[in-house]
Amino acid sequence: MTAFSRFTPLAASLPATVPFVGPEAIERQRGLTVRARIGANESGFGPAPSVLSTIAEKSGEIWKYNDPENHALKNALAAHLHLRPENFVIGEGIDDLLGLIVRLVIEPGMPVVTSLGAYPTFNFHVNGFGGRLVTAPYRDDREDLDALLALVRQEDAPLVYFANPDNPMGSWWDAGSIVAFARALPSTTLLVLDEAYSETAPEGSIPAADALIDLPNVIRTRTFSKAYGLAGARVGYGIGTPGTVSAFDKIRNHFGMPRLSTEAALAALRDQDYLSEIVGRIRATRDRIAAIARANSLEPLPSATNFVAIDAGRDGVYARAIVDGLMEHGVFIRMPGVAPLNRCIRVSTGLPADIDLFEEALPKVLKALG
Repeated sequence: MTAFSRFTPLAASLPATVPFVGPEAIERQRGLTVRARIGANESGFGPAPSVLSTIAEKSGEIWKYNDPENHALKNALAAHLHLRPENFVIGEGIDDLLGLIVRLVIEPGMPVVTSLGAYPTFNFHVNGFGGRLVTAPYRDDREDLDALLALVRQEDAPLVYFANPDNPMGSWWDAGSIVAFARALPSTTLLVLDEAYSETAPEGSIPAADALIDLPNVIRTRTFSKAYGLAGARVGYGIGTPGTVSAFDKIRNHFGMPRLSTEAALAALRDQDYLSEIVGRIRATRDRIAAIARANSLEPLPSATNFVAIDAGRDGVYARAIVDGLMEHGVFIRMPGVAPLNRCIRVSTGLPADIDLFEEALPKVLKALG
């Protein structure tokens, strides 16, 4: 296959890859139909009815570009979290913001610290800008703060990534430990504190909105893709000092946010009663997934997210066989990609009918595997 001959050496050296294989691609490749989409940590519960009404009401304005300054959403977030509008940057999901962060900080060859097996899209961006990944293994199925800090100091790393709660294991740290970790970092190391699952986290695990707002070397990233049910709208935001946040204006896609996505996010923020209802349904569904796992002699891990990691008790080959076997029944789930985390499968919460299919298919798959 012939390609253009003058890509940069870095681009030419990289594989053409997608960090996640989507359920649509699996359907195309394997000729199967997804009946239960409980693998991508979306919210099968969907957005609030008030959000859908807003999208319908505002759809006639789709001919307009979005406000490139994202004024309304920044002000709404500031009011919601009791911060200032200039503490926020808006992006097309956290994935977009991660790419911008890496671009702002990393030049080819620079070390970037993260956990081995953590969110692969961050690694994708690091590789794409020529960074050198330096990883610390998980300890007891959660990210190892001491090891990450030691690597930062050892490598004099300008960037470190940490998610709380964690994907793919669903584990978490208490807020005090997070704040201590952030304040122990060198001022020359930018911390990406990924809080995509902050809405589903237990009390005491998420630092207060203003707990780290004085640190210019901290960016906290959040999203409307999970509990708010707007994964397809691609709305993420970062929280930081005004000076650090303003740096995004140097490189971001100023007209990148879709107008209807912004309207949906504004409506979602207004409907906190619905968010509370969904968080309760997520917790109840996590309990049901855990019970199904135990009924099949598998061990669910404690979770602070909208998914449950389940220890399948063997290795990555066996866990992959379960994932593939469930897909044969139309049940789409995923698994961590790095040992020893890949001994687990990962099941997202979803509607009762989705979990019914998982409950029906899992014992059949395990029996066939023996």
